Amino acid sequence: MDQKIELLAPGGDVDAIKAAIIAGADAVYCGLDTFNARNRAANISFDELVGVIRLAHQYQCQIFLTLNIVILEREFKSLAKLLSKLVNTTLDGVIVQDIGMFNLIKKHFPTLDIHASTQMTTHNVGQIPFLKKLGASRVNLSRELNLREITALTAVGREQNTLTEVFVHGSLCVAFSGLCYSTSASVGNSGNRGRCSQACREEYETTPSGNNFPLNVKDNSAFFDLPALIEAGVHSFKIEGRIKGANYVHTVVDSFRKQIDGFVETGELLEDGELLYKVFNRDFSNGFLKGDLNQSMFIDNPRDNSTNHAIDKSNAISVVQIHDVEQNLHNDKNQINATVNEKIKHLSIDKIPLTLTFSGELNTPLTVTITTEEVSAEQPFTKKKSFTVKSVSLLAKSDSFSIDKSAIDKRFKSLNNAEFNLQALLTDDMAEGLSIPFKELTSLRKQISLKLNNSQAILPAVELPPLARHPKTNDKNQADTSAKLSILICDEADLNLAEVTDADIYFKLPDAYKRGCTKYIDFLTENPRLIPWFPPVLIGKDYDVAIKILEQVKPKLIVTNNTGIAYKAYELGIKWIAGPFLNTTNSYALMALKEEFDCSGAFISNEINKQQMKNIARPKNFKLFYSIYHPILLMTSRQCFFQQSVGCDKPRIDNGCMLSCDKSTSITNLKGVSFAIDKQKAGYPSIFNRDQFLNMEIINDLSDLFDGFLIDLTNIGAGDKESPDKEVLIGQFEQLLQGQSNVVPTINTMVPESTVSQYYNGL
Repeated sequence: MDQKIELLAPGGDVDAIKAAIIAGADAVYCGLDTFNARNRAANISFDELVGVIRLAHQYQCQIFLTLNIVILEREFKSLAKLLSKLVNTTLDGVIVQDIGMFNLIKKHFPTLDIHASTQMTTHNVGQIPFLKKLGASRVNLSRELNLREITALTAVGREQNTLTEVFVHGSLCVAFSGLCYSTSASVGNSGNRGRCSQACREEYETTPSGNNFPLNVKDNSAFFDLPALIEAGVHSFKIEGRIKGANYVHTVVDSFRKQIDGFVETGELLEDGELLYKVFNRDFSNGFLKGDLNQSMFIDNPRDNSTNHAIDKSNAISVVQIHDVEQNLHNDKNQINATVNEKIKHLSIDKIPLTLTFSGELNTPLTVTITTEEVSAEQPFTKKKSFTVKSVSLLAKSDSFSIDKSAIDKRFKSLNNAEFNLQALLTDDMAEGLSIPFKELTSLRKQISLKLNNSQAILPAVELPPLARHPKTNDKNQADTSAKLSILICDEADLNLAEVTDADIYFKLPDAYKRGCTKYIDFLTENPRLIPWFPPVLIGKDYDVAIKILEQVKPKLIVTNNTGIAYKAYELGIKWIAGPFLNTTNSYALMALKEEFDCSGAFISNEINKQQMKNIARPKNFKLFYSIYHPILLMTSRQCFFQQSVGCDKPRIDNGCMLSCDKSTSITNLKGVSFAIDKQKAGYPSIFNRDQFLNMEIINDLSDLFDGFLIDLTNIGAGDKESPDKEVLIGQFEQLLQGQSNVVPTINTMVPESTVSQYYNGL
């Protein structure tokens, strides 16, 4: 088989990384203690990262660094410092979510290979060229996709010279990754910042269908689907688990390594996968991969299921039998731990010892002998190696500026760094009272650094230039300080609202369509004032229909929360605005959207607070928007939320469910907080906060930043709450934007259950 199949393993700490390497991983992804989406993992320091890279490369294993969170404006200076250090390592790639970080790396750190994180929610063929243009060399596909959809995206990846990754094992989110705001909305613990509090694993009051963990899905495993994924053309098989320990990582990687190698050699799957049940698991499902979204994907136990599996497999019934099974499993786990510890104990990521010896006499060059030690996987630091460098000038007598121990220490101590442990600067063989121009000492240090860096020039630190802050402009490019109201609707019955306002009217298009649907082409053509608003998730035929709408309606302007639609709009020359679910939080993201895709404007994420958004710099002729009134989306899923809550007669989701189901219910956690579950016709199942988001303060706080403020009048996620009179509400908000603060009590009365906590909490 010619196709290269990469096994990509998680590494939450040094021992887990070592375990992955020794178990046969082709690559390991890990995170530092900043800028990564698993802050609950132990993570590693920069010095440890350098040692890990060296160790991995001895085993022909690559290291990818996770920088997969959205970035705040104030963090770019620190981020540039980190990236300036990373470009001088032999790191094999960085995993990125933030569009601004793509922009920063592509412009200033082009030697770094960029991988698009699963947080980018990549699920349709238009998103591959979007990410390619941003600088991605590979894309991690959404976990919710089935084999047919994966095959289609991988084919486009080949056309774009972009590799694809698929998660083949580990925890599953019930929500689309990158579109879960479940704990961000309440306490600022955002999954987009690596602080997910796992609301989907929480216990809730027993639902009518008898479940206490109604959002808890089983773990993902494609252990027996590897041939189909290979056939689909997937490059990298990715294992989830950066909060898992070395024993888990080694067991899973070793099992997959043997399964892959056995299949490549024989064309058959030879492993039974039983070892996977001996480490942490919530039982396994391949429902997403098979496109079989059924009730069996859920499990009413978020904790380790390995004991239950062992008992079920052995058919143990009596107390004695169950005890014996539990004891045997305990012994097996201890044996796994002991075996892994034995395998990794000799692996070292210690810095390479370094000694510099200075020698020279009158009228001779200053000679520096550099001694390091050979690095090998099995026996590190057992054989010395050395080289010398010499000054161009000859040593001459000098009474006032002679080269002494302090002068040498000052200029060469920087060689004690992440890669080398500078053990000694020896000057015993250096005659006293001699000197050469001190600039030559600097030159010698640079020569030594170059040789120690395998003759690769050390790149200087990047200083980010100040960003231009352009004023607001109206459509005629004239200065304009006023902010305009816009409204979002999704019901044709609300078209009459156009008669009571001159606000921009966005029309929210569905998530799903019948194949070949032309309804919205005719509807939007007949109502040219409506600005199409595209949703975050459009998979397969739904994306195809959405593209047909773009191509045939050719609207003057759209709002899109989907990067695949954004790319097609860019290709067609249609003006587009980045919607709020593109998670835009910084100036560099705005620059990327403007420069790469001719974007006309963007909604700033509702996850960030006043302080975090006030220094965002507007690109030239670019508009900024913010949603001041909307239901608070907590999560959207391809799975059904009703099977485990109120129950459903259908054993599995079929094609008709998306188009016809319009149920709603609620679930309540053990703190007594209720959440609305809402499923619109042609929409994905979603969970919403009980309160609406209502932020009237930002109009005064940041009126100079925003061109427009949105109010959402779709009623989606409102549950059983009575909807306020839309015409009256529009009038109240219009007066508010005109500076009439006396309407604030009226709006608060019309929207009694509301919160502005995200504006205070931020990220």
